[in-house]
Amino acid sequence: MSLRRTQFVMIVTAALVAVAACGRLIPATAPPPGYTPYYPTPAPRPQPPGPSAYVAPGMGVIDQPIGSGTFGQVERATRTLAQCEAELAAARVTFSPTPDRVNSETCGLTAAGVLGPDMGTVARMAPGDVTMTCALAAAVSVWRRQSVEPAAREILGSDVVQIDHMGVYACRSVNNGRPNTRPSAHSRAAALDFSGVRLRDGRRITVAGDWNDGGPEAAFLKRIRDDGCRIFGTVLSPDYNVQHQDHLHLEAESARFCR
Repeated sequence: MSLRRTQFVMIVTAALVAVAACGRLIPATAPPPGYTPYYPTPAPRPQPPGPSAYVAPGMGVIDQPIGSGTFGQVERATRTLAQCEAELAAARVTFSPTPDRVNSETCGLTAAGVLGPDMGTVARMAPGDVTMTCALAAAVSVWRRQSVEPAAREILGSDVVQIDHMGVYACRSVNNGRPNTRPSAHSRAAALDFSGVRLRDGRRITVAGDWNDGGPEAAFLKRIRDDGCRIFGTVLSPDYNVQHQDHLHLEAESARFCR
């Protein structure tokens, strides 16, 4: 073999060895003891926020009969806004939270929203879509499901189709805004002034016209006042003073007073 041919064979052989090495035909060196390979963990995909509280349908305080412990049950069920909203949702009560706001040093909204239709009942509020605290919305829902509607069927023989009221949120003090008195619960949207109901048979029952008539209408109004005393923190009726001769003041706060 000539020298030139020998050199050509050596060049080709070296090239083949290099290609084999690049193709990892040569065994790799074993990893050192204790070596753990690192595989980066993919970043988790963002998940939509879920409910922070849950109440099973039909198991919340709104669907429970009124008893001696109802006020405490309502108070515990509405201690946080999330829990309160869960109670309303479980009972199919429409409630749309609103941002907290301050109107003055003694007036504003905290943990409040708009109470809409109760999809588990027939009766509707008039006016509708009322701004109030979530705690008041829950207490009102217990009252109308467990007191107002069944009492009307039992005593008056007809269904309630409308619950009339004089409002909730008003920046004023107690005793119709007299000066130098403490702020009313209305200034916190924590009290509802109930004025009466309308029945399916066309009758209208009012606190102003029927409280002292001595008939079934008065019995109905006093029954729902007494039931309210086991649900709300404060209930004021015509038996309290002349300022309440035409409505029931239903207040969902911790003070305990009923008359």
